[in-house]
Amino acid sequence: MRQKPQNPAQQLSSVAQRDNHPLAHRADGTAVPGGLAQTTTAAADQDTADVESQLARLEAVLFLAREPLSTRKLANLAKLADGTEARTLLKQLRRRYDQRSSALQVIEVAGGVQLLTRPQLANWIRRLHGDPEEIRLSAPALETLSVVAYRQPIVRAEIEAVRGVQCGEILRVLMERDLLRIVGRADELGRPFLYGTTKKFLQVFGLRRLDQLPPIGQIRNVEIGA
Repeated sequence: MRQKPQNPAQQLSSVAQRDNHPLAHRADGTAVPGGLAQTTTAAADQDTADVESQLARLEAVLFLAREPLSTRKLANLAKLADGTEARTLLKQLRRRYDQRSSALQVIEVAGGVQLLTRPQLANWIRRLHGDPEEIRLSAPALETLSVVAYRQPIVRAEIEAVRGVQCGEILRVLMERDLLRIVGRADELGRPFLYGTTKKFLQVFGLRRLDQLPPIGQIRNVEIGA
């Protein structure tokens, strides 16, 4: 007896059964390429594993870093493609910390990124490790630092003109504390030093960039109000 020819779906199913090809079947007997679905799922699982591995490396670098790191340097240390990939992963890491109310947070400061504990834990951490080393500045030192911060690069004569007193010793102390640095020389007679703030200055005052300094007018209003 002549066998009834199979339709294309039945033929495909027969070939799959013969070759042990992983095919799924619908209720009407038509075949679905289940192997393709499994391959897609496996690829997605691999992508997820790759991202988790990248996040783990990035987190480890941030945890060990003693100072803020640029996204380019983060990418290099964590073996990422580039700074763009580092920024994308940083957003994911920051979101995870926030979602689970982690003690840690990703902070952008001093032109880079740093992993820090949350401010509300400061008192508890202080009880465990004692008071951290704090930078205490006298009023004259703070005034001098403010003049440089807002007018940099600036020469010593200009600082003293603003403050009305000599500032040589204060400038020396601020440089020893790594809050000020020499950024060059002026073109005027004698080529005096030009002063500017440091990366540590941004860290101490919690600034990412100098343009985040509050407007001078706002400071004056606060002082007048006080």
